[in-house]
Amino acid sequence: MIVGTAGHIDHGKTTLVKALTGVDTDRLKEEKARGITIDLGFAYARFAKDAVTGFVDVPGHERFIHTMLAGAGGIDYAMLVVAADDGIKPQTLEHLAILDLLGVSRGLVAITKADLADPARLERLTDEIGAVLSSTSLRNAEILPVSATAGQGIELLKERLAAAECATVASAVGGRFRLAVDRSFTLSGAGTVVTGTVLSGSVGVGDQVTVSPAGRSARVRSIHAQNQRAERGFAGQRCALNLAGEGISKDAITRGDMVVDPHLHAPSDRLDADLSVLESETKPIGEWFSARFHHASAETGIRIVPLEGPLLPGERRRVQLVLDRPIAAAVGDRFILRDVSARRTIGGGRLLDLRAPPRKRRSPERLSFLQAASLSHAGEALAALLDVPPFLVDLDVFARDRALSEAELQNAIRSASAEVIEGPAVRHALSKRQRAAFSDEVQRVLSAFHVENPDLQGIGRERLRLQVTPRLPPPAFLVALRAEQTAGRLVLEGAFVRLPGHEVRLSEKEEELYARILPHLEGEERFRPPRVRDFAEALGVDEREIRRILKLCARLGRVDQLRHDHFFTRQTTAEMVAIIRQVAANAERGEFSVGLFRDRVNNGRKVAIEILEFFDRQGVTIRHGDVRRVNPHRLDLYEGPVPEADEGRGSSPGRVSGLQILSRRLLNIPFNT
Repeated sequence: MIVGTAGHIDHGKTTLVKALTGVDTDRLKEEKARGITIDLGFAYARFAKDAVTGFVDVPGHERFIHTMLAGAGGIDYAMLVVAADDGIKPQTLEHLAILDLLGVSRGLVAITKADLADPARLERLTDEIGAVLSSTSLRNAEILPVSATAGQGIELLKERLAAAECATVASAVGGRFRLAVDRSFTLSGAGTVVTGTVLSGSVGVGDQVTVSPAGRSARVRSIHAQNQRAERGFAGQRCALNLAGEGISKDAITRGDMVVDPHLHAPSDRLDADLSVLESETKPIGEWFSARFHHASAETGIRIVPLEGPLLPGERRRVQLVLDRPIAAAVGDRFILRDVSARRTIGGGRLLDLRAPPRKRRSPERLSFLQAASLSHAGEALAALLDVPPFLVDLDVFARDRALSEAELQNAIRSASAEVIEGPAVRHALSKRQRAAFSDEVQRVLSAFHVENPDLQGIGRERLRLQVTPRLPPPAFLVALRAEQTAGRLVLEGAFVRLPGHEVRLSEKEEELYARILPHLEGEERFRPPRVRDFAEALGVDEREIRRILKLCARLGRVDQLRHDHFFTRQTTAEMVAIIRQVAANAERGEFSVGLFRDRVNNGRKVAIEILEFFDRQGVTIRHGDVRRVNPHRLDLYEGPVPEADEGRGSSPGRVSGLQILSRRLLNIPFNT
């Protein structure tokens, strides 16, 4: 358990911690000289069997509230300190407001210097404190009179802390690892050490971590958890991590950084949140209101964009926070806002979305999304998000932004009864209702298209995607279409989609003419077939009729029209894609010139350029100046085997080699890609 002190300056927070732990948390020379706490102090003690309780002692001076906030973000239990001779003071109220905004509901109040007050004074002060606590998250906190110098109430306070320690349940231990850095220093013989509170998950010696938002990779060399050497640190503990890695130093890691599981590194500078404004504010929060943003141990400037109108004092509404710099955070994290002069606390709240859009942020659909995202339970939030636009959740982003482990994500999926669309680098969720609606919508669009275009092979895949709700991203849409094809509800033919019963057929006479044309499109000359006018002359058929038949065959997916006068069979097109893939694989950086491709197909430069420009238009290749590279995301348009390597000019593709088969099995690559 982590206990955080709170209270006005010179009310005895540090002295009380020393009486409980034997440790003087004022470690700086200036702190000793001035007799006040300036930076965060830390101490540890055993009050309960086999459990170490950690203390974070924070400054009470108003000038150091930002330091207090850096230590208050990860506490489990609050110890609010009020001096018997001084009573409730401004920083008492501000610290209490901060604890309330952070949602700290477990704690007690210690009336220090109780030996300096008579029983009547203690009774009045207890009543005053109770009245102040009544409207906060600490309304049920016990109030104990103590004296660190006389020892009064110290043993009872230790008993209460022991009971609280036993009642503490580690939260988010199953999530992914996050540690909020509050100190970074160099230790002789060890190197760089960072300390902070583990907000979620756990970390072990030897684990790879990322320092966010900078993105520096590091390895954990050793761990101290709750001031003891350990093999693993867990959520709810204060940990010191000895880190090693390129660029890792005490100057490269500062207070406000987050050490995280590498999967979680995705810093953001635009956040949507719930914001509660304190009643003590005198002005409403309007458009682009400037403030200081405190999250965990981080602090940065922000501008506030209200999403539901200006926020009056005492109101709670949704806002967008535009940060001066990116931070590492998670959905559900608490934050505090202070004014730009750092003189007063304005309010605080909870983060709802780390990927807030700069446009349409006030639309009804967006506000519905934020309402769903505000649910604390991951399964309930997922179910709610699937019922609001866009009716689709990227599961990897959902898990990352909530620091969920894979097990927690699967539990959320089961809880939400979600349908998962999963493929290579694709994992999205739909509700059962929306998944069924998607299938019905695909059938409706295809049926309507075939009625309006009976002579066309099918609708273009991208055109179909843009007409179907919910609108899936292209990779997820392709996975969903393949599932529909497996179920027998549609047929995928390259870039086209059709219903199983739809077929455009040539007449008997047209089939006869195509049969006369086909031999000239195959065989040794398949990479340089005759032009339409050459067919007309050779076959004695009108050029317009030849072109009409070939265009009709293109709609049927038998041939591809690369230029006005050039047609290739679909098999030849797929074969040329395989050659392009092989040429690119053998080229430096995967970039190849027209000449390399021309030499493989033994063609003229002009025709080779026409072929490659066709693939540029299809998105199979991407051109940069005089070179091209393969676009792996469009290779599914032309499935076929990769030919064997052959340095010979004009060589024809062969079957897949034994080495290729072994490589594909080891890499789990399907043979049709």
